Amino acid sequence: MCDHTYCYTPAVQHIARLLGSGEVGDLYFIDSVRINLGLVQTDVNVIWDLAPHDLSILEHVLPPDNQVMSVAARGADPIGAGQACVGYLALELLGGAIAHIHVNWLSPTKVRTMIIGGSRKTLVWDDLNPSQRISVYDRGIDLTNGDRELRHRSQVEYRIGDVVGPALRDGEALSGVITEFASAIHEEREPITGGQSGLRVLRILEAASTSLDHGGIAVPVRIAVGAG
Repeated sequence: MCDHTYCYTPAVQHIARLLGSGEVGDLYFIDSVRINLGLVQTDVNVIWDLAPHDLSILEHVLPPDNQVMSVAARGADPIGAGQACVGYLALELLGGAIAHIHVNWLSPTKVRTMIIGGSRKTLVWDDLNPSQRISVYDRGIDLTNGDRELRHRSQVEYRIGDVVGPALRDGEALSGVITEFASAIHEEREPITGGQSGLRVLRILEAASTSLDHGGIAVPVRIAVGAG
């Protein structure tokens, strides 16, 4: 059982349902920002400190046909702390979409946002906005010519629809973790955030470290044994 607490928040569980139901459509991109001032550490870089939260969320909400295939990582240590204090991850997803994660210890403002764009809807999750953590935008771009080989001749149409702020159920994430842990024991099953989930997150972090050491090249992510 892994303590991927964010996966048990009502917001992330709602995002998982929207992606799983197909309401978002084909996945185009994901932009995630997790920045704040400190805590600068000397024994670990900012990617290993902050990015596991975003990676565990992606591991939880992404359908199997959008799993992470490779990662390219860049980092900087402008203050001489001995570890990268600013980091960027570019993740190639199965199916052709791309995900981008920005983590930072040096930002004077705290930001916790994730934007998930699809062919039908775009989700915006602002974890610091308690009045409307999730906004669902029926906005995007449509091509009048559906033939992929002729898209360079297609006409672009901008779709401007409604913005919906879904009502989220009340729930405390840590309580959800404990409930899932107990249920998995009683039902003798793999928990939602079990060992395989944690291993896949570690595989991405390992690939990110290799990429960081080699100037940001794209590094394939090893598939965990038994992963679906």
